[in-house]
Amino acid sequence: MENKKNEALRDRMILVRVPYNLRVSDEMQIYQKLIGESGLKDVHLAPHTLRVASMFAVLSRLKESKKQGMSLIKKMRLLDGEAVEGYTSKDIRELREEFPMEGMDGISPRYVINRLSSALVRPGVSCINPLDALKTLKDGLEQHTGLSDDERERLLNLIYETRKEFDEMAKIEVQKAFVYSFEESAQALLNNYLDNAEAYVNKTKLTDPITDEEMEPDEKLMRSIEEQIGITENAKRAFREEILIRISTLARHGRKFDYQSHSGLKQAIETKLFNDLKNVVKVTTSTRTPDQEQLRKLNDVAARLIDHDGYCPECSQAILQYVGTLLSR
Repeated sequence: MENKKNEALRDRMILVRVPYNLRVSDEMQIYQKLIGESGLKDVHLAPHTLRVASMFAVLSRLKESKKQGMSLIKKMRLLDGEAVEGYTSKDIRELREEFPMEGMDGISPRYVINRLSSALVRPGVSCINPLDALKTLKDGLEQHTGLSDDERERLLNLIYETRKEFDEMAKIEVQKAFVYSFEESAQALLNNYLDNAEAYVNKTKLTDPITDEEMEPDEKLMRSIEEQIGITENAKRAFREEILIRISTLARHGRKFDYQSHSGLKQAIETKLFNDLKNVVKVTTSTRTPDQEQLRKLNDVAARLIDHDGYCPECSQAILQYVGTLLSR
């Protein structure tokens, strides 16, 4: 471009600015492809390892939205197609239009894959987990010569935010492994809630399946679920009516309502199930000298993580120990 003899070439060139990717799910595919084509494909990657690396990369490229209540984490989820309570497709369009040049700076895929590679090639490494990924990404920032102090501090804060997101993912993963029939338990709790909510909204009574007696809707049960996501006493009727409307809308399109059909209700049911189980998980995973029964439970949970969730013996033990530490704080 600087060579004056290249005038004819310059006249034929068009500058096309291509931003970095802003979707976590797409970013993961970049790393899966690169690792799959490398000599490192035989090293085991624990579940969520590429996700947390991708989350950090995407967060580094996003601009803080001026929309009230819109955090970078919420923005990242919305742009990736996740349902976030209180936001619609209109909000996603507005987010995309807010910063036309968004994605032109931030952490590059090259930096992430180089840092992951450095973790994968260490002697004796057969598996890396999300914490290993975050550590190597963090260590690389200290060696990155092109970063100002302010930018390095910003990225370190994003590492911390990503770590907090992983903490929640890890707890849910382990808690689900403790509830072997999680999907069935969640659906059963949903059905119970819906029966009572429908009776409440329609001002009818329920019939006891054993005694055939008529019963009032179980307010205690409904509130124990709704309170998990901050539904107030004054807002409970509107929430219950919203759920019934969603069921009707899906039914008109030939679709069935399950516990994942409404993001707020899904979160409430999962939180309720997990809170009921929390003490069991906490005691079992955090004890330094588990008794025979606790050890049996830990081995059963580790086996489920390996058989159903893609863990290996090494990373299954790592996540159990990590979650035990989180729950004992």
